[in-house]
This record gives sequence, structure tokens and C-alpha cells, in this order.
Amino acid sequence: MIKKANLQKTEARKNMRGAPGEVKIRHYFGGGELNFPCRLCAELTIPPGAGIGLHEHIGEDEIFIVQRGSGVVTDSGRESAVAPGDAIVTGKGGSHAVMNTGAEDLVMTAIIVVYGKQTT
Repeated sequence: MIKKANLQKTEARKNMRGAPGEVKIRHYFGGGELNFPCRLCAELTIPPGAGIGLHEHIGEDEIFIVQRGSGVVTDSGRESAVAPGDAIVTGKGGSHAVMNTGAEDLVMTAIIVVYGKQTT
């Protein structure tokens, strides 16, 4: 399946998970379009000074792949600077948060896979 960019749904979330600013989400694929239990498959664009607040992933894994920009990811209590090419996975009850600490947009691919769900 090829899903052209102009057919991908976009949304903006203010104060995502309690963090400052607004995160733009471009959904590559949505519910029912994939053959595995995926809650999110999207591009996240986080402007300078904005972020995603601390939250847990129970029963699922979230993968971030940094495409552009820089920031700080707190993963299960440990802060690390991230840059293009870095990949992060959080799951098994772990928690994470993201802050754009750079001067340009932080752009990441995000995929959330849910454990134990059947696809239809």
C-alpha cells in the first residue's frame, strides 16, 4: 500500500501530556490500515521549547527515530540528548518524555505497537 502525503491526516495537540507548546502529528497510517496492532504510526514535529510530557507505556512499546533537530529524551528517569539518526524504544511499563532544546523543529517518526491484540 502506498499512502500519498496529501491523504495523511494531520492534527496539532497543545500541551501534549502536560508539556509546553504544540506538537504537530502527521499520521502515516491509521486504524485498520496495518496488519499488526499499531496504535500510532506518525511523524511528530515538535517546535523549539515544546515537548511531550512524561507518560508510561504499559502493554505497548513506542519507538522514536529522530529525523531532524535535537532535544532531550527522558527514558525511565534517565535524560539523554538526541540527534538525527538516534532511535529510542520505551515499553514494558517504562516512561518517557521529550523536549525540543534546539533552535529548529525536532522531527521524529513514532510507532506504538500494542502487545497481545489481534488484528482484523
